[in-house]
Amino acid sequence: MSIRLGVIGAGGIGRQHAESAAAAGSTVAMVCDVDLERARGLAADFDNARATADVDEMLSNDGLDGVVVAAPNAVHNELAIAALEAGKDVLLEKPMALDAAECDQIIKTLDASDQLLQLGFVSRYSPRTRQVAEFIASGRLGRIYYARAQWYRRRGIPGLGGWFTAKKMAGGGVLIDLGVHLIDLVLHLTGRPAPERVSGVCTSTFGSPIDQYTYTDMWAGPPRPGGVFDVEDGAHALIRCAGGLTMELATTWAANIDEQLFPTGILLLGDRGGCFFETWGSTLTLSTEMDGALVDVKPQLPPGDPWAIAWEAEHAAFGVSVASRTPPAASAADGRQVQSVLDAIYRSSAAGREVEVE
Repeated sequence: MSIRLGVIGAGGIGRQHAESAAAAGSTVAMVCDVDLERARGLAADFDNARATADVDEMLSNDGLDGVVVAAPNAVHNELAIAALEAGKDVLLEKPMALDAAECDQIIKTLDASDQLLQLGFVSRYSPRTRQVAEFIASGRLGRIYYARAQWYRRRGIPGLGGWFTAKKMAGGGVLIDLGVHLIDLVLHLTGRPAPERVSGVCTSTFGSPIDQYTYTDMWAGPPRPGGVFDVEDGAHALIRCAGGLTMELATTWAANIDEQLFPTGILLLGDRGGCFFETWGSTLTLSTEMDGALVDVKPQLPPGDPWAIAWEAEHAAFGVSVASRTPPAASAADGRQVQSVLDAIYRSSAAGREVEVE
């Protein structure tokens, strides 16, 4: 569905959104970044796209159907609210905001408007995730009572010393960066049971001193030796949900681990079947009973790059919502629910005990 978009934030994620929107048939008409030259650099890759450093100029553009907010986490709240108040539909990159209170402010503005807001939970659109969703819908897993979600990086701290590792700008570290995807995926696949209690531990082990961090490559790099690292690079949690679901979460930006032995993915156990799948890889195994025998089914992965497929599908879904005025599946309520779990994990880690999800 072709819509005209503005992209706020011309960094790596902003570029990913712009390219994926174009692949989905949308028109990237405007790019905004506080660094005008960076905005111009991204806009130059799209026919007739304009660049600006003034977000008000973008939001006052009546030729835009919607905007993508791909700026640092600390400004998600104010940019989403400003866009909604300006009459723009919004695709808001995860996390929704810095905390649940900011999410509530966005939802209040959304509810008072005629606009739509979709969360950037791109992992929902991976081919493997969609296959697993089909298995669950068919009843092949039965009642899901346990989930383990993991995303380990050996040395993957992004932009060390920049905004990614500054709590004031990012709101947190690996939990709010990668854990947000894992929590959303489990809740999405299991019918969004209400998280009730959380016991979590956040650790900061590898990011400081910045000049002693060993790595092979760095998203949003290189390191800034004079910068800030005051967030977690590891997070582990036990999350108890209504209806009997227990979720374990494990994620690191950095750990002494062989990533191939601990692939990024989700284990789901149900009373009729279980499965493990790699979110972005090829592995998917469905373990169940068939004709009185225990069997393992390994479905083929659809052709194509899972990463590209998911990002394009996310923007295709946004385009359909905007054009048809249909509320998006990745809703603001979903974003708020995930944020409430993140908040609880941080509170639990600080208190050293289990806490209730608020």
